[in-house]
Amino acid sequence: METNKIIETIHMIADENLDVRTITMGISLLDCIDSDSDRACQKIYQKITAKAAKLVKVGQQIEAEYGIPIINKRISVTPISLIAAASNDEDYFKYAQILDKAAKAVGVNFIGGFSALVQKGYQTGDLKLIKSLPRVLAETELVCCSVNVGSTRSGINMDAVADMGKVIKQAAERSVIANTKLVVFCNAVEDNPFMAGAFHGVGEGDTVINVGVSGPGVVKHALEKVKGQPLDVVAETIKKTAFKVTRMGQLVGSIAAERLQVPFGIVDLSLAPTPAVGDSVAQILEEIGVEKVGTHGTTAALALLNDAVKKGGIMACSRVGGLSGAFIPVSEDAEMIAGVQAGALNVEKLEAMTAVCSVGLDMIPIPGDTPAETISAMIADEAAIGMINNKTTAVRVLPVKGKKVGEMVEFGGLMGYAPVMAVNSASSKNLIDRRGSIPAPIHSFKN
Repeated sequence: METNKIIETIHMIADENLDVRTITMGISLLDCIDSDSDRACQKIYQKITAKAAKLVKVGQQIEAEYGIPIINKRISVTPISLIAAASNDEDYFKYAQILDKAAKAVGVNFIGGFSALVQKGYQTGDLKLIKSLPRVLAETELVCCSVNVGSTRSGINMDAVADMGKVIKQAAERSVIANTKLVVFCNAVEDNPFMAGAFHGVGEGDTVINVGVSGPGVVKHALEKVKGQPLDVVAETIKKTAFKVTRMGQLVGSIAAERLQVPFGIVDLSLAPTPAVGDSVAQILEEIGVEKVGTHGTTAALALLNDAVKKGGIMACSRVGGLSGAFIPVSEDAEMIAGVQAGALNVEKLEAMTAVCSVGLDMIPIPGDTPAETISAMIADEAAIGMINNKTTAVRVLPVKGKKVGEMVEFGGLMGYAPVMAVNSASSKNLIDRRGSIPAPIHSFKN
C-alpha cells in the first residue's frame, strides 16, 4: 500500500469513527434438525460452540494487528422456525435459551436467527415461534429475532402483520428493551450481518463470514471538502469514499475467513450510526444541504447518499451484499434525535425516507398506549413500500410503557436514547381486522 493511503486510513479510524461494525459468522443448523427437541438443542449448542469457538479471538487479533476497530462479533443461524418444526413442542423458548447459552459460551455480542419467513403463509412452526417471541425477547439476553411478513414475489401476509402488532405490544409490557431485538421485514435478505435482523439463509453455505462496515463520519468529512459544489460532485465524493471503506471491510473479512477456515461471504457497507458525536447519517444529509434532517429535500439527499454508497461498494468488492446503503435509526443517531426534538422530523417523514434508505422505520420509541392495530398498520405501510419498490424494508418500533410523546427514553449502549414520537391517533383497526393477504404487485411475475 502507498504511504499516503495508509495515513489516510489511520486518520479515518482515529478521527472519523471508521470501524468494522461487525464480523458475523453465519452457521447453518439444518443438520441439527431432530424430532426430539432436547437432542436438537444439544446439536445446536455443539455446532455453534465448535464453529464459532475462535470467532471473538480472531476478531481481537485482527484489531490488534491492523489497528482497525471491530465493534461487534456476532452469529447468525438458520431461521429457528425451520429447525424446530420437526419437534412436537408447543413453544420454542427452549431453542432461544440454547442460542443464548451458546452465544455466551463463545463470547459474541448477539446471535440472530430466532426467525420465521411467513411472507406467503403460516406453517405450524411459524405460529409457534411467533407465539414464543414476547417471552424470548424479554427473558434472553443475546438472542435477536425477525419475522419476514412480505415480499415482492409473494405479497404481504396480513395475518402475520396483525399478529406482529400484538407481539410487539406484549413484548413491550415485559421489558423496555425487548423490541430493540425484533425486526419485522419485507423482502428480508439471507446474508445480512446486521442485527437485529440477521439470519443465515437456507441458500447459504454451511458456514460463512460476513462483514458489516460503517463510516458515516468518514463520508461527512469527505463532503466537508466539497462545500457548495454541484450534487454530481457530492455523489462522486461519496462513491469514492464508500470504495475506500469497502476495501477495508474486504481486507478484514478475507483475513477473518482465512484464519477461521470458513468461506468469505459478503461485505455489507451500511452507514450505521451510533449515538457518538460525529458518527451520524443525519449529519451527512445536513452536509449535503438540508438545514435540519426531516425538512423538505431530506428524502432526495438520502436517495443520493444511498445510491452512491452502493455504487462505491460494488466497485470495491465483488462480494458486496446484505443491505448496503444508509440506516436511519432514530435512537442510534445523535442528529436524528436533534431533528425530532426540533420538530423537523416525524414518523410520516421517516416513512417517506424509508422508500430510498436501506431498511425502514428503525429504533423509534412510540407511546406505550399505542394500539396494536396501529403498530400493525405501520408494519403494513412499510411492507407495502418494500413490496412495490422491490427493496428491503423493516419496522423496529418501541412502545414504551407509561411514556408520552416528548419524554426521553434511554436504551443503553449502541441502542442510544430518543424522545417518544407521536403516531397518528386515527384508528387502523378495521383495516387490520380484515386480515388475509395483500396480493403481490403485477411486476412480481418475472418468469
